[in-house]
Amino acid sequence: MSETFDLTAHGIHGPRVLRNPTPARLYEEALRSERGTAITASGALVAMSGAKTGRSPKDKRVVKEASSQGDIWWGNVNIPIESTSFHSNRQRALDYLSTREQVFCIDAYAGWHEGSRLKIRVICARAYHALFMHNMLIRPTAEQLASFGEPDFVIVNAGQFPADPANPGVSSPTSVCLSFEERQMVILGTEYAGEMKKGVFTIMNYLMPKRGTLSMHCSATRGHDGDTSILFGLSGTGKTTLSADPKRLLIGDDEHCWGPDGIFNIEGGCYAKVINISAADEPDIYNALTFGSVLENVVFDADTRRVDYTDASKTENTRGSYPIEYIKNAAIPCVGGHPKNVIFLTCDAFGVLPPVAALSPEQAMYHFISGYTAKVAGTEMGVTEPSATFSPCFGGPFLVWHPTRYAEMLAELIRTHGARVWLVNTGWSGGSYGTGSRMKLRFTRAIVDAIHNGSLADAPTRQDPVFQFQVPTECAGVPTEILTPRDTWASAEAYDAKATHLSSLFRKNFEQYADVASAAVRSAGPR
Repeated sequence: MSETFDLTAHGIHGPRVLRNPTPARLYEEALRSERGTAITASGALVAMSGAKTGRSPKDKRVVKEASSQGDIWWGNVNIPIESTSFHSNRQRALDYLSTREQVFCIDAYAGWHEGSRLKIRVICARAYHALFMHNMLIRPTAEQLASFGEPDFVIVNAGQFPADPANPGVSSPTSVCLSFEERQMVILGTEYAGEMKKGVFTIMNYLMPKRGTLSMHCSATRGHDGDTSILFGLSGTGKTTLSADPKRLLIGDDEHCWGPDGIFNIEGGCYAKVINISAADEPDIYNALTFGSVLENVVFDADTRRVDYTDASKTENTRGSYPIEYIKNAAIPCVGGHPKNVIFLTCDAFGVLPPVAALSPEQAMYHFISGYTAKVAGTEMGVTEPSATFSPCFGGPFLVWHPTRYAEMLAELIRTHGARVWLVNTGWSGGSYGTGSRMKLRFTRAIVDAIHNGSLADAPTRQDPVFQFQVPTECAGVPTEILTPRDTWASAEAYDAKATHLSSLFRKNFEQYADVASAAVRSAGPR
């Protein structure tokens, strides 16, 4: 650690700079100066993120500049802002940081593949933010830090200070602004640490495809014989749960790249939801929340310092950040060969999709672009009808290129390396939500096991008449009758009506991509 590090080249003058301090030092600094921090009975550091307890996607902006504007998928995800407004934001952030007694500088890597990794510099005023990024980025050795040099991308986090809504293009006191030309990200008006994590992922989502490497919002595991699998899925589909597989090694739980040498984790840590977590249900994550970990916005007993993980009074989005090596079956380094299996997870609350289906490359592109799951509506007004959710590439808020760019890259990688693609439904069987029942976890685990051991690839199949994919009719450990959803419903006519409804939602959603998707991909969707 250095306390004489010079950030004047970044426009910061005055404060003492702590470069890559140890977690113990960051604990001391947080406890000394940050309200709401405490050490829990397990040794984790509690931190409060203030008014913002989640990301602010409507406040994210991307600078519209000549070098990148033709690449970017402009719209609700990537909202443009002029360079002059970005510079005003940056100067506002730098002026604030320059008034602090001290600031923190974290120099670390994004990406475990040495030929692809980015050097990231994080400049911030909160010890909590510094510890969070110490966990989430890949920590350099002392030798690597000594020769770190100039960063590839800089994150300037002045989240305690508000943005100026009078600045053109800034819509609120919160602003998260990216410039790919200047390779900088500026944060104002939000202290939620997840903005930095997802900012790095957005950066990788832009730069990696330019280098011929696919960036992906997925978890990844490696078998003891070296085979790898990746699992895509939106929140609630089981991505984290299924990647915590005692039979396999964890490469990573959230963000990966697939390049010429195989796959690699972007991150050096994990960022898990901890609401209602227990040692019995998720022992690996629970046991990782120890010294060096950060717990955000949790409630704890003032005397015993024990965390009440069931208490959502501050937010439902309570989170824990910890280095990946805190997971006992982590694969270090976090890399793997070319995936043998690609799994799309969905939680279909309509009860229409089968527990598992095999996809062709064209169907894989269709379902990857669609990014479907279904969420159960709130029951406050007695509404129980599920609602469909579509997030392109299973990570819409973090895409930079058009979704078809990522889908084309995925399809090419699948073809080149002969990966099998599966759609696994962890949702409802025997009827929609309110009538049927949620798929038992042991059945889903049996399906994933059968995918990994190769037996499912040899199983007999039938073609789904609506969705067209091939549905296995046998799987060890799974009752045969649930593999065909129509047979589990009390009324076949009711199933057909619901399947028709769901297929219409797929087709309507895909209309926005129809003009850029190939005819083969368009025809790979439901009839």
